Amino acid sequence: MSDQIIRPGVGENGGFRAPQVCKLVGITYRQLDYWARTKLIRPSVQSATGSGSQRLYSFSDIVQLKVVKRLLDAGMSLKRIRQAIEILRIQLESDSPLADVTLLSDGATIYAAASAEEVVDVFQRGQGVFGIAVGPVERELIGEMHQLFPAGDADAATVAQEA
Repeated sequence: MSDQIIRPGVGENGGFRAPQVCKLVGITYRQLDYWARTKLIRPSVQSATGSGSQRLYSFSDIVQLKVVKRLLDAGMSLKRIRQAIEILRIQLESDSPLADVTLLSDGATIYAAASAEEVVDVFQRGQGVFGIAVGPVERELIGEMHQLFPAGDADAATVAQEA
């Protein structure tokens, strides 16, 4: 008998079985099976080897599956998600690209952020994009208004702070 404790839903090789993966990710078994057969996200612990065998997924696999589900929920088509994963696999030289980046989506495209300084449009093959945090812009503008309108002319600065 092994010293390893078998957790519910975890196979002997340390992977998670399909029913538990489906519950964790929020997808049907048919979706999971299709995604594995079409190599969207492959189980890294154990692939199915024939009738009666089961796939075993690692925690990282489950994270990637959950990302795919969230992208679908955000309005991305499975075809576009598949394209993005393939592009990221090549660009990041990784078999698990969705675990290696932070993804953002507006429902039309997918942006990958490998670091806080770099965000790229995946479908434009790495074309840089930028984001603007509105809070700091507001604070900067209020500061500039205070300089432009000294304390004697507080009306403009007060209006800005109330907005």
